[in-house]
Amino acid sequence: MAVKIRLRRTGRKKQPMYRIVVADSRSPRDGKFIEVVGQYAPRQGDLALNLKTDRVNYWLDNGAQPTDTVRSLLRKGGVLKQRHETRLGRKLNATAVPVGESAEDAS
Repeated sequence: MAVKIRLRRTGRKKQPMYRIVVADSRSPRDGKFIEVVGQYAPRQGDLALNLKTDRVNYWLDNGAQPTDTVRSLLRKGGVLKQRHETRLGRKLNATAVPVGESAEDAS
């Protein structure tokens, strides 16, 4: 089952609101979904985006693919930057050698 993180439209006519949902890629846009992980109201201004970052990270870790629009919303919400920094930090900590040890090895 291919899982996607995508938008589901709600709201009234001319006043869209979207729920950010985790759904099977074969289900329709407003059809069955697995979990709601956020909400996007494009007409709200600064309060437009609400995300459950722990659940978004859980689904991304388990292989869910965000759509292009959701990927840009995750970027605006800072989720992708945070994931990148934590991955980069783990990588740097794994390869880093303390300065004192490298100086002793050289002598």
